[in-house]
Amino acid sequence: MMECREVIIPEDATGLRIDAYMADVLGISRSAVVSMLECGEILVDGKIVKKNYKTIGGECVAAFEREIVPLDAKPEDIPLNIVYEDDDLLVINKAVGMVVHPAAGNENGTLVNALLFYCGDTLSGINGVQRPGIVHRLDKDTSGLMVVAKNDMAHTSLAAQIKEHSAFRTYQAVIHGHLKVSEGTVDAPIGRHKTDRKKMAVTCENSREAITHYKVICEYPGYSHIECRLETGRTHQIRVHMAHVGHPVVGDRVYGKGRDTLGLTGQCLHSKSIEFTHPRTNERMKFESDLPEYFEETLNKIKKP
Repeated sequence: MMECREVIIPEDATGLRIDAYMADVLGISRSAVVSMLECGEILVDGKIVKKNYKTIGGECVAAFEREIVPLDAKPEDIPLNIVYEDDDLLVINKAVGMVVHPAAGNENGTLVNALLFYCGDTLSGINGVQRPGIVHRLDKDTSGLMVVAKNDMAHTSLAAQIKEHSAFRTYQAVIHGHLKVSEGTVDAPIGRHKTDRKKMAVTCENSREAITHYKVICEYPGYSHIECRLETGRTHQIRVHMAHVGHPVVGDRVYGKGRDTLGLTGQCLHSKSIEFTHPRTNERMKFESDLPEYFEETLNKIKKP
């Protein structure tokens, strides 16, 4: 759930950086405010601004705050599929159905609970107590590879690589229908939906650049198996972009409403590979994962005549 909190910048606050000012107002860290600014969850006079925006006094600032559960996240002995580990990071193959971090309605059984048990207090704290070690996230029903930072040095480096597009993430999905061309790019800005703040949408208002490169792996009657490479990393990016071009991801009950789900409980979307430069050694690293059982079962269903 998101609630909108509006504040008017007082005249005596003129000249302050918006990230510092809103951190005090909201009682959260500056890094958390920066994240909200980048996601379009803080708007100044209805517009997205950068973190170094200087206040002039009199602006109306709208902050769409997520409901936050105070982290009393308890360590839980939940099995993790660890693909790689060293003193700085973990690469994990997240199972479908696992929530990444605690939130209202999902306080337990999350990846964070599992990480707290496995790593103790060694995780990066840059993303705050709610998301220790979490550099980037996957939706609950998106499976596959994620990188987790064990310290702030690793977190800062990995986050910068994602922002600078030098860390690559490749996904595979099953979508409805057939794309017009077998390989192409969806370049369409994404922002919060105008009326449903839980959803994202392709929009020119209060949005950020979003670029998804795709290619068709195989076509089946009524469906396609595709690969997507993210150039940017917006919330729900692949799901929003595929729905925008008329080919929503199979099983997506949010952006593919009314379509056949093939019995899936969530979207058929898997983070297949991840590539980045190691923060300490500067070694280029790439990891790949097999398609999970639910994905293979979906492919078997659409292959049948």
